[in-house]
Amino acid sequence: MTAASVPEKPALEGLETKWGGSWEDAGTYRFDRGSATRANIFSIDTPPPTASGSLHIGHVFSYTHTDVIARFQRMRGKSVFYPMGWDDNGLPTERRVQNYYGVRCDPSLPYVDDFTAPFEGGDGKSTKAADQLPISRRNFIELCERLTIEDEKQFEAVWRMLGLSVDWTQTYRTIGNDSLVTSQSAFIGNIERGEAYQAMAPTLWDVTFRTAVAQAELEDKEMPASYHRVSFAQPGGGAIEIETTRPELLPACVALVAHPDDERYKALFGSTVRTPLFDVEVPILAHHLAQKDKGSGIAMICTFGDVTDVIWWRELDLPNRAIMGFDGRIIAEAPEAITSEAGRAAYAQLAGKTVFSAKAAVVDLLRTSGDLIGEPRSIVHPVKFFEKGDKPLEIVSTRQWYIRNGARDEKLRARLITHGSDLQWHPEFMRVRYENWVNGLTGDWLVSRQRFFGVPLPIWYPLDADANPLFDQPIVATREMLPVDPSSDTAPGYEAGQRGQANGFVGEVDVMDTWATSSLTPQLAGGWERDPELFELVYPYSLRPQGQDIIRTWLFSTLLRAELEHGVSPWQHAALSGFIVDPDRKKMSKSKGNVVTPADMLEQHGSDAVRYWAASSRLGTDAAFDPKNPTQIKIGRRLAIKILNASKFILGFDGGAEAPVSEPLDQSMLARLSVVVGQATAAFEDYDHARALELTESFFWTFCDDYLELVKERAYGEAGPGQASAVAALRTALSTLLRLFAPFVPFATEEAWSWSTEDSIHHAAWPVQSELSGGQGGNVALLDLSSRALTGIRRAKTDAKASQKTDVESAVISGTAAEIALLRQAAADLSAVGRISELVFIEGSELAVTDIVLATVPEN
Repeated sequence: MTAASVPEKPALEGLETKWGGSWEDAGTYRFDRGSATRANIFSIDTPPPTASGSLHIGHVFSYTHTDVIARFQRMRGKSVFYPMGWDDNGLPTERRVQNYYGVRCDPSLPYVDDFTAPFEGGDGKSTKAADQLPISRRNFIELCERLTIEDEKQFEAVWRMLGLSVDWTQTYRTIGNDSLVTSQSAFIGNIERGEAYQAMAPTLWDVTFRTAVAQAELEDKEMPASYHRVSFAQPGGGAIEIETTRPELLPACVALVAHPDDERYKALFGSTVRTPLFDVEVPILAHHLAQKDKGSGIAMICTFGDVTDVIWWRELDLPNRAIMGFDGRIIAEAPEAITSEAGRAAYAQLAGKTVFSAKAAVVDLLRTSGDLIGEPRSIVHPVKFFEKGDKPLEIVSTRQWYIRNGARDEKLRARLITHGSDLQWHPEFMRVRYENWVNGLTGDWLVSRQRFFGVPLPIWYPLDADANPLFDQPIVATREMLPVDPSSDTAPGYEAGQRGQANGFVGEVDVMDTWATSSLTPQLAGGWERDPELFELVYPYSLRPQGQDIIRTWLFSTLLRAELEHGVSPWQHAALSGFIVDPDRKKMSKSKGNVVTPADMLEQHGSDAVRYWAASSRLGTDAAFDPKNPTQIKIGRRLAIKILNASKFILGFDGGAEAPVSEPLDQSMLARLSVVVGQATAAFEDYDHARALELTESFFWTFCDDYLELVKERAYGEAGPGQASAVAALRTALSTLLRLFAPFVPFATEEAWSWSTEDSIHHAAWPVQSELSGGQGGNVALLDLSSRALTGIRRAKTDAKASQKTDVESAVISGTAAEIALLRQAAADLSAVGRISELVFIEGSELAVTDIVLATVPEN
């Protein structure tokens, strides 16, 4: 690279293409493994965005935060390991493939060679699942692979346009071959150490996706419902009344429960009642989670209405009479406990119905039997949903795989809390969100999913003489076999022909929760087991940047896997970005339909302008964005243009930065800039990039609007110590300011830097205060006073209705004795910029420009 000539009219347009290509060709951001040492590494566990659909403005916001940190550390001399991954397995990808191609997966169907999808590019909004073409699992996965690769190309194009200083040779896909091996190997380790296990248990279930859902994937939504007051008959006469929002679960009732201190029910604990309609005897029990002030104070326990039912069922050792099917309908077979003819007849009216229809049927039956007391009472209450689902979750009994997460292991929980305490959080207050999550865990991590596009669980099961699976004798893949897909690969020790046969084997068809792979991003990017030398260099990582909304999922699960696998925290720092909110302060999300896609915005305003907007927000702080009036982006564009124009202006003066800086005003400017360098550096070291930008920008506008104006006449003047001092100070300040701005506006600063320097600014050293020795001894107050005096001169001319170019015969500047003493040192520059023949200083109460006498009388 050679220094370029200064263009006649500098412009931002085209800089992304020009410098993006140049950086790629030169390998500007490539990780230099050969020179890297553990001591000088700065490694980043970059979030892999979900590669389904399109990026949104929130991605630009948070990824810019990471990039400015990476660029700062690189300029500080660190060897920056900055990879990029793509999170391309899981439900979002499957849903997008279904909508895009008009297909759905049916694992029972055979593979079709050269399959052609019904269409491409559909949004699926008007397509019902029943209208989608069923295809084999293998065909479906091939479509997933095809679409995610195309999506990832588009994502990478946006990231490159934004100027992320990622090393694009260090990329991975969460469904790629290396990721499959790493994820399956880690899971095998979990099994070997007793951390992974299989159990038949109540499971949160999404009836739309037909898959289990983990605790971390839940969200509450306020939904309308109704309380139904229902009567349970006591032996020998009398009744107990309960209130429930789930009357359709009456056939699944296994007990009534009240608080142990509730005087109304103390005498009844240990007795029984009979359920209405179904005539099943159930006990009345005590438990501290029962709420005395809710409803009638006594509740029915059903298997399973909500997560509290699960706790009661487990802790009170109750039977399981589950009636909910995987499709969200009441199963055909009544629980064995329903033995009466009337009870079984009532159940037959519910079998096969949806929750909504079953509820209506039960309410009608209760009215007829006289067991419904009064009319249902309308309420609104929180209901559990899968974060990507459209219908309330149900709880069904399924066989699933779990990883221990500290919910039932106090020692493990304590170690996870310790890791959270040792981690440096930015901002610090985010730590409590992690601790609250860990302390509030109620069950181990459910990691199996009933989906198709994901990392297969590396498990098979032997079949007995009747071809029934022996689930308690799983066959675990060996690491030498990885990657494996048990649905098509043969179990070790068997022949392919024994699949599905008596005394043969069957493969596990479930895949891992996407977080079970994403929780291993430090290992995936760092080459764990695949490249031990690289992993030793980068792990533990320096930084985990991410959104605050996935502390409970990604951050926690990664800490958990690191503890189980390595016994250490995977990073030293965690940087949490806030949300992007719309003008009404509502979080932007695809589900709310208020997302802004970044590509057009980058094209319209320029990448530096968008980066400026993002970098102006501190970590953990939400930022409002109005696409109709993007004020901050416009300010950022103005700044980037000013950087180019100021650079061109300064580089137009004859001279260099080597001459002595002898003039007090020049020394004052460099002294003030030295303070800015120290403060901006400290802010960056404290992960407060927004403060570093604010400090730099504030100085820059004073520098351009005032200092440049004050010294330009001298800089343009005849050669001599004063002229050389001005040019040297200007050149030194320009070099410093460009480097201070480089992490934020990389394209404009690289362009301006190239006009005088051959190497990339992004390989230049971060400025240090010792470089500004020309300001040593300078009084920082002089620059401020001179700026105020200049403002006074301008205002006086404006008040006199004169042009700023109007000559002035005389002007008086008043101020305190200390102020006047300092301002006398800048008298020549003030006179030159104000075109003042005679400048008089007098002592007064406050700084002001008075008694200005114009050399020419302004026209009316």
